[in-house]
Amino acid sequence: MSLSAAEDDSGSEIHIPADIDWHMLDKSKFFFLGAALFSGVSAALYPVVVLKTRQQVSSTQVSCFKMSFSIMRYEGLRGFYRGFGTSLMGTIPARALYMGALEVTKSSVGTATVSLGFSDTTATALANAAAGLSSAMAAQLVWTPIDVVSQRLMVQGYNDSNSSKNVNPNVNFCRYRNGLDAFRKILYADGPKGLYRGFGISILTYAPSNAVWWASYSVTHKLIWSGIGCSMGKKDESGGIVMGSGFRPDSKALVAVQGLSAAMASGISALITMPLDTIKTRLQVLDREENGVRKPLNVLQTVRNLVQEGGLAACYRGLGPRWASMALSATTMITTYEFLKRLSTKSQEPLTP
Repeated sequence: MSLSAAEDDSGSEIHIPADIDWHMLDKSKFFFLGAALFSGVSAALYPVVVLKTRQQVSSTQVSCFKMSFSIMRYEGLRGFYRGFGTSLMGTIPARALYMGALEVTKSSVGTATVSLGFSDTTATALANAAAGLSSAMAAQLVWTPIDVVSQRLMVQGYNDSNSSKNVNPNVNFCRYRNGLDAFRKILYADGPKGLYRGFGISILTYAPSNAVWWASYSVTHKLIWSGIGCSMGKKDESGGIVMGSGFRPDSKALVAVQGLSAAMASGISALITMPLDTIKTRLQVLDREENGVRKPLNVLQTVRNLVQEGGLAACYRGLGPRWASMALSATTMITTYEFLKRLSTKSQEPLTP
């Protein structure tokens, strides 16, 4: 049995929509609609990111429920959206870089691997892994300074609540009026390098995370469809699987499989890269005091502090919110992304179902 989008006369195939290549897209529509759709996704998931960030800078383990209650009680709903304006401002250029690099790399690497004789499954996995790697590296040029500013704003209200006893003493509590004020003060205090604190560890976190995610997603996606095909088929006398007619899944089935594949890929990626993400967040938010002067922490000092606070378990603080955020984000992202690609397909090149 095979997965196909072109051979309608075969009765033993699942006919899923064909993938849409870079050259088939209306680029202006793709980037404009993408900015609008993903801004909405970011707004829905932002409170979970705030929870994750505060858990990662906490000196002790604090449950998600207790953290949420504390934010709502002392800061109100606004506390869940600290730094959102700054984050949203960076979403548009970062997503444009991400999606552009993703599609160009996927298309070029996919063509190259197929020409080298790799099977479709292997070629797709390799192309997706390379695309995830390149897109993450491109997006971090914008995301790192946005992360630094928005995360400083996320933890700013933490010191004002009764939960401040759980706050790491190295948290930088410089008061910022807004994202622009934070940008100006960080630039004045630390120069351009202050906006790129944790850039190296961000690349080490997001590049392999994206590569693992996209490779896992492509493999999981194919495996699920193969499993569905096997479950719908009937065994003949020789034990083979026979289907009376080609199966064409509806839009609900497509979204369900995409969502399940995305959630599974997110779990794998979150477990592998969580310690790096915790180190990255602390590098961008925490300082150390030396002779009365606050200075940025380095990677070795950050790791040493985490080990002293709780060993390996301290590296996984915020795993629940991060996995939930990644799973929800990935599920909405991939379904929105596939929907976006179909909306942006050039009319003169209709997609054959």
